Amino acid sequence: MVPAVLAIRAPVSRRVYVVTGLALGIAKYLVDAGVLYLDTGVWASPLLYLLPIAQLRFSGAEPSDLVMLGLLLWTLPFAWIGGTMSVRRAQDAGLPAPLGLLFYVPIVNYVAIAALSLAPTRAAKDPGTALVPAPLQGLDRATWAAMMGVGAGVASGLGMTVLSVYVLGEYGAGLFVGAPVLMGGVASWLFNLRRPQGTLATLAVTTLTVAVTGGLMLLFALEGILCIAMAAPIAVVLAAIGGLLGAALARAEGRSVVASFAVVPALTVLDPSEPELRPVVTVVDVAAPPEAVWGLVIAFPEIAAPTAAQGTGSWWLDNGVAYPVRARIEGSGVGAVRYCEFSTGPFVEPITVWEPPQDSATGVGRLGFDVTGQPPVMTEWNPFRVVDAPHLQGTLKSRRGEFLLTPLPDGGTRLQGTTWYTLDMGPQLYWTLWSDSLLHDIHRRVLEHIAAEAVAS
Repeated sequence: MVPAVLAIRAPVSRRVYVVTGLALGIAKYLVDAGVLYLDTGVWASPLLYLLPIAQLRFSGAEPSDLVMLGLLLWTLPFAWIGGTMSVRRAQDAGLPAPLGLLFYVPIVNYVAIAALSLAPTRAAKDPGTALVPAPLQGLDRATWAAMMGVGAGVASGLGMTVLSVYVLGEYGAGLFVGAPVLMGGVASWLFNLRRPQGTLATLAVTTLTVAVTGGLMLLFALEGILCIAMAAPIAVVLAAIGGLLGAALARAEGRSVVASFAVVPALTVLDPSEPELRPVVTVVDVAAPPEAVWGLVIAFPEIAAPTAAQGTGSWWLDNGVAYPVRARIEGSGVGAVRYCEFSTGPFVEPITVWEPPQDSATGVGRLGFDVTGQPPVMTEWNPFRVVDAPHLQGTLKSRRGEFLLTPLPDGGTRLQGTTWYTLDMGPQLYWTLWSDSLLHDIHRRVLEHIAAEAVAS
């Protein structure tokens, strides 16, 4: 006999729902608290279950990444049992089965659990069959198939993330291509395994799988909102492709399915992408002569903090991405060190080219520098805490930069800023769209500030 807590068709009464939920909650809390105490020396409060586990870090506890990942994986079977029991409790109460899926919606889930705990069992037409599970049909059957698919898809996606990020330290095609395809494929395959569910329903399941995976990463403070938002477009599309593949494979032999999806994690190990040195060039015309601009290129005064009201590009500079604040220099000429201070810390820039415009035969000024130190590219965040994800350190690296000042016939200056950088994230074709755009926005912020200061002086 399969225990009622695990059987997907057995009805769940109010008593079973409440007693089982409390028992599982207490058991999980004791294990979690014990593991956290051994790792941090801090005993977690039971309020851990009223707030996301990320809140631990507000209480002085700083669990290691390995422990946080372990607790995340340990949560998955409890999340599955809680969701399935909530769906069966909704069915037992005569409510639509999908209402049980509110168990997975933060904050709302507490209201849903309370309502399901109070809702009476629907009276059966034949009292003798009240506890006999009926065959799954229609919406109920589709709901269970979707839960099976989403649950397996989320587990596979989180597994790929752990393998790629925390074991291999890679942010390549295995993570951003392989994982979404695998998630969508596994979810779709299980969703369509017993009966074809239709293309739109399949795509809805693959999209839900991506959303739930992203939500768990936020909940456990493994990632922040901005990074998940940037990854979402490619993840949703690739999961949909995997979903179409999974739906087709649902009608194929089991061994074909295994062979098709078993190669996906290999992308993490065999990803051949190498970061290339990429230039980003931004140009602004300044209504001031090159001599007036030169001093501001070397060191410029503080720039006001970005706000959404400042227009295009400010939205992400106002939501965690590092932005330039001021620049100062120590020394003069080649060998001097320029410090371009960002919101997350300073860029250290030893000067390699020092050609003031008045010393140039062509009137062109040029300031070149290497980058030997840089701060995190952003202060990532989510609703529960500031996130220090591994990719914030070292994936996007500025290598060198240059300012070029060219005199214009009207007495003004064409100011050109260039940054050469590498981005160790794949697929590069996708991620460089974001990084190039970000660097252009940062350039414009600096160049337009210099232009305004030069005109004002």
